[in-house]
Amino acid sequence: MTTLICGSIAYDNIMVFHDRFKNHILPEQIHILNVAFLVPEMRREFGGCAGNIAYNLKLLGDEPLIMATVGDDADAYLVRLDDLGLSRAHVRRIAGSFTAQAFITTDLDDNQITAFHPGAMSYSHLNKVADAKGATLGIVAPDGREGMLKHAHDLVAAGIPFIFDPGQGLPMFSGDDLMAFMKLAKYACFNDYEAKLLSDRTGRSIERLVDEVDALIVTRGSEGSLIYADGKCHEIPCVQAENVIDPTGCGDAYRSGLLYGISRGWDWVKTGQMAALMGAIKIAHRGGQNHRPTRHEIAQRYEQAFGESPW
Repeated sequence: MTTLICGSIAYDNIMVFHDRFKNHILPEQIHILNVAFLVPEMRREFGGCAGNIAYNLKLLGDEPLIMATVGDDADAYLVRLDDLGLSRAHVRRIAGSFTAQAFITTDLDDNQITAFHPGAMSYSHLNKVADAKGATLGIVAPDGREGMLKHAHDLVAAGIPFIFDPGQGLPMFSGDDLMAFMKLAKYACFNDYEAKLLSDRTGRSIERLVDEVDALIVTRGSEGSLIYADGKCHEIPCVQAENVIDPTGCGDAYRSGLLYGISRGWDWVKTGQMAALMGAIKIAHRGGQNHRPTRHEIAQRYEQAFGESPW
């Protein structure tokens, strides 16, 4: 099966401030805030939901298709995709724009100030699902608002089942928009905060929203995840990580496990376990795409965690 990943490609610019924000922000002067933070440490990571999900699926042995938009500054990322053996046939370059990117400053207390520029992501609606021949499974991940709406409808028109995964893009949509997505999607995935926001916006509990899809997945960080499917709630435990370094991209790694299991017709427990394992492997490394386990090593970790080989 070929999985189509509709979502963002982005750069994550991560800076470390060797002090605490609270020592430089005067609460009584917040209305005239004007501060500068010296950040001697800075790194640029390859990210974006589509890039991260595809990276993890490649580690599992899949050949996913990325559908995304990038800007004039995308050369380094495009070379990386080539080096990884990931197709960029459906990665469209938007002239006169920047690739989407986040600028994240972290202080010594792990507080973060983030600015996000969507750039070329805002033109994702120019991509057409119909161009991705052979796709049999899809995901609508965080992307430009118009693009997410269009790709959901296009996937249905093409007869391709998909996961609705709005992530940090969820606040862009009204309750009616979200209900429309839920009716179009075959599966839906949210973290616990997003699930609460989904309920608030739609006026429906998670238990009622479950009826709209074949499976609804709620991730809960270190508390594992819940998969509502087949009239049951499957509790998937968190896999013990070798080290807890950076949660960036863990949700995307988890979703790669979901897509892998669904594409192979696995039951929901096994699918959720693979998803949990991929998240645990990722969290032990900085950035969304710096973990490099072989497929054999992934199988070994799965067997250690769950007592059986995944394949």
